[in-house]
Amino acid sequence: MPEMPEVQGLADFLRGRVVGRTITRATVAAIAALKTYDPPITALTGVTVTDVQRHGKFLDLATDGGVHLVFHLAKAGWLRWYDALPATVIKPGKTPIALRVGFDDGSGFDLTEAGTKKSLAVYAVRDPAEVPGIARLGPDPLHPTFTRDDLASLLAGRRTQIKGVLRDQSVIAGVGNAYSDEILHVAKMSPYALASTLSDADVDRLFEAMTATLADAVAEASGKPPADLKDAKRRGMRVHGRRGEKCPVCGDEVRSVFFADNSLEYCATCQTGGKILADRRLSRLLK
Repeated sequence: MPEMPEVQGLADFLRGRVVGRTITRATVAAIAALKTYDPPITALTGVTVTDVQRHGKFLDLATDGGVHLVFHLAKAGWLRWYDALPATVIKPGKTPIALRVGFDDGSGFDLTEAGTKKSLAVYAVRDPAEVPGIARLGPDPLHPTFTRDDLASLLAGRRTQIKGVLRDQSVIAGVGNAYSDEILHVAKMSPYALASTLSDADVDRLFEAMTATLADAVAEASGKPPADLKDAKRRGMRVHGRRGEKCPVCGDEVRSVFFADNSLEYCATCQTGGKILADRRLSRLLK
């Protein structure tokens, strides 16, 4: 799933290519992906892109027509860029393409989604805040005004595992399964630690780990074309997706806990005092 750094990379890439360009087509190939009807998706045709912004994991193309094209790539979605948009006809139900957008210089992009579980979402709105997922977003952890005390306030009183808190978009925007694993590894913190029990020193470490990890990942994604962002993300992971490999800090084995549709990775030596997390949904530290 693309998270904040990759979505920021896509925003930067698109901003450098489509701002000032007029949209000549916006074709929906997967009708279930389109979540709005007013304004219609056809309202994007003939308007010029004025900016590209990120809201959490959402991408927002603003236009001079007062319409925003907003999309969320979900777990298996991606953006495929073309300097010359293919002339092939999109056949609904016969392709992974959910949306095709073209510009007046012949360039464009497809939004694609792999797999059978379709969660990619496209919105045509007058204000990004009309998108429910954006309206619910918590603060962006890389915003210049976000402080360590802000994080402490968000965690206070939450008897929820810190892994879940970091992934909750209504608490902190933009962090998902992969980067929450990375942040907690850098912070030397168990994914099952309760947010409300963290000490001041724990919050200090978590804030530093979160801002540094995300800032480094955003910097790594900057300037890369969409085709290279996924591999760059994988290469940058210390523990996420590296089950069975050596922890780059201590050399212990990276371990996983599997859930219904994903997993978390961690280092027992660095994060749980050497204790192995039981591999079940309501896992507790093994005695």
